Amino acid sequence: MLEQEKICSQNGVELYPALSNQMIGVSDNFGDKSLTNHGLRHAPEKGTCGWYLWSGDYSQADDFFKPMHVSHMESKFPNLVKFLGLPPGWRFLVGDDHEDIWFDASLLDLGNN
Repeated sequence: MLEQEKICSQNGVELYPALSNQMIGVSDNFGDKSLTNHGLRHAPEKGTCGWYLWSGDYSQADDFFKPMHVSHMESKFPNLVKFLGLPPGWRFLVGDDHEDIWFDASLLDLGNN
């Protein structure tokens, strides 16, 4: 949780934790260190925390994202959990030698999703 607080502080936002019992959408290849890892957060709804995570190219296939409890993130993707405290509207991108975090207001505009 300290890493999440640090990321939020560095970006001037309050911590908005993803709760361990909430669901997160994760692609089958998420966490692949040979690909760029992406994350974006919509507003939480219906038991989800709003996060969608994938590696490499995005797909609009119905089965691209699989549900996973947030509680499993720590063991499966410990180096990426630090981003999960960012509030809705935030994105991250992590590659071999770079890390980028930014706000994307379009994620909050439900008419565009």
